[in-house]
Amino acid sequence: MHVHLLQHSPHQGPARIADWLTSMGHSFTVFHLDAGELPPRLADGDALIVLDGPEGSADEGDRPWLRAERKLIAQALDGRKPLLGIGYGAQRIAEALGAIVARGTMAETGWHRVTLAPLSPVDLPETFEAFMWHREVFALPDYALALGRSTASPLQGFTWDDGRVVALLCHLEATAASVTELLDHQPPPEGSEMSPHAQERGAMLDDPKRFDRLAPLLDRLLSQWLRHAAR
Repeated sequence: MHVHLLQHSPHQGPARIADWLTSMGHSFTVFHLDAGELPPRLADGDALIVLDGPEGSADEGDRPWLRAERKLIAQALDGRKPLLGIGYGAQRIAEALGAIVARGTMAETGWHRVTLAPLSPVDLPETFEAFMWHREVFALPDYALALGRSTASPLQGFTWDDGRVVALLCHLEATAASVTELLDHQPPPEGSEMSPHAQERGAMLDDPKRFDRLAPLLDRLLSQWLRHAAR
């Protein structure tokens, strides 16, 4: 199986997703849209992942690659191939499905507990800890099922079309290396300095086992999601 990944920042890449795809025998191509690369043709891959990116403007004038990305997401939604969005990518999927995307009440960064929604079809524990890095949030699209919530964010993600489409606000793909790169190069989400849900750098990196515990959660999520490619 070949997976296309859309990247929006040199410092917000696929992280553990790349390792998982390789370990499972899948090939993949990362398209660096922010560096001027053109997005792929949907027909040339079996699934599409839209990665996180810098928060802020969703204006095509500020981000010239966004028009082509929106078109590709719309094609994926209309098709039958699996589509996964993380962070900024999840926001664009929610937007394409007609949901409101807006600035949340408070920034949420670092490690926070997610409570799975009662009707969520995703195979994850009822509660789990995940890495956060956002201020922007989205509403639940029509015909979508909520994935779960955290204290600061009522909606941490959703599934659509019987799980073929998954949107995640939280980050199960995070590694110590990817978070270190994020902290070194990316400014924190707006309002982080005033938010009780924003952690300091030390608290984000002080326990390497937290990243290890994300690995089986990512495996469960991606395995379930990619089953749709075999249908």
